[in-house]
Amino acid sequence: MGRAGGLGLGSHYRINAARVVLGDSGDDQRLIKTLLRKGVRFVGEVQEQPPTPATRFVAEHPMSGPILPERPSIPVLPFTNMSGDPEQDYFADGMAEDITTALSKVWWFSVAARNSAFAYKAKAVDAREAARELGARYLLEGSVRKAGNRVRITAQLLDSTTGHHIWAERYDRELADTFAVQDDITEQVVAAIQPQLYAAEGLRAKRKPPESFDAWECVVRALGLLNSRAKADILAARALLNKAVLLDPSYAKAHSLLSFATTLGVHMGWDRIEDTVEAASAAAHKALQLDADDPWSHLAFGYVLAWSRRAADAVPEYEKALALDPNFAIAHWLLGLAVNYLGRGDEAFVHADKAARLSPRDLFARGNAGVSNNLRAMACFVTGRYRDGSDFARKAIIESPNLSPAYRSLVVNCALGGELQEAVQVLSELKKRFLPHLTLKWIEEELPYVRADERQRYIRGFRLAGLK
Repeated sequence: MGRAGGLGLGSHYRINAARVVLGDSGDDQRLIKTLLRKGVRFVGEVQEQPPTPATRFVAEHPMSGPILPERPSIPVLPFTNMSGDPEQDYFADGMAEDITTALSKVWWFSVAARNSAFAYKAKAVDAREAARELGARYLLEGSVRKAGNRVRITAQLLDSTTGHHIWAERYDRELADTFAVQDDITEQVVAAIQPQLYAAEGLRAKRKPPESFDAWECVVRALGLLNSRAKADILAARALLNKAVLLDPSYAKAHSLLSFATTLGVHMGWDRIEDTVEAASAAAHKALQLDADDPWSHLAFGYVLAWSRRAADAVPEYEKALALDPNFAIAHWLLGLAVNYLGRGDEAFVHADKAARLSPRDLFARGNAGVSNNLRAMACFVTGRYRDGSDFARKAIIESPNLSPAYRSLVVNCALGGELQEAVQVLSELKKRFLPHLTLKWIEEELPYVRADERQRYIRGFRLAGLK
């Protein structure tokens, strides 16, 4: 009996065609049976016969196995018009079409073509069955309800293997400009889905023993570990990413994430840039060489540049990442950091707000509120709003307890804002929990601020807090 694993959309069409030739169907499955998470199996009785159209079809259209790294697939079903007004079908169809187009630009998962998904329009269909027929692991569906000049749009992401909801959200908008509303909701949905899919794939990989991970599974597991910002998790993530590039040297995302994880150690304060820049830069350049159209490649390279005190060179790399993926919340966060290092605090605030708005529950940034609030705290330092900066840093620590840069932001803002007692206490905790080696010399050598004014003020804040 033959079996093909991990069917993609193209294989799905070939199987359907084979069923038609054999007089079988997706419902009956008398001869070709679909096995959950395994593929398909021919279950008919086999007898040697002269060649027929069916056997010629199978011979001419062999079914390939999964291409590593295995990536998730997702169709966007037509959104249901719940307004009771057939004329609103255009709006519901437009939402699904815009989201399909936007998701298709996200390189790391495949999206079913519009025509395939729209075959289910106005049909009562079980979501799991539709996903199975389309060869998808996940499925996005939604609805539109219009009342007067207001519209309510719901969207939900489902795991086709379990039928469980992974994510759901409701959006209420004034319908002053149809296209503006559609663009806004599309942006929100796409930004929300990406981290949820990463998390779901990470859980799926977690069920397998590490020795059986393929390169894709190493990457999604590493992303989950990077979420915590804890040193042990970052080191474990690096080990997984090193394994990923050995398993698949041509996997650009593995190289870019390895570069990111390496630079992250410098950002957190555990590593020195002079000890890591060569490895981080080499991994980022390899990612760019393999896939210059992957936003992560540009993001990783920008991150290395920023922490090499080349923030001005990092900015265009982050902008390229955003041009490739406008919903890339992490790129807004890092772009905000880069412009802040250049002394443009007000501009940094804009990117902090954009990152938080795009992905308020971004699992990669542990809620995104932590890193966004720390960026706001740093921007307040640059603009001299120290009390506001202390407030943002406190919020960041609550939201991301392992985010050591937020403790640094709290120390400097408290010290320069006249809250010396708290600055001293936080510095003590920072050194005890994260950076026992922290000295004024370390800050002078590692600090990425470009302008002399910010560098001197930052050092003065830590000196006031008692750092030697």
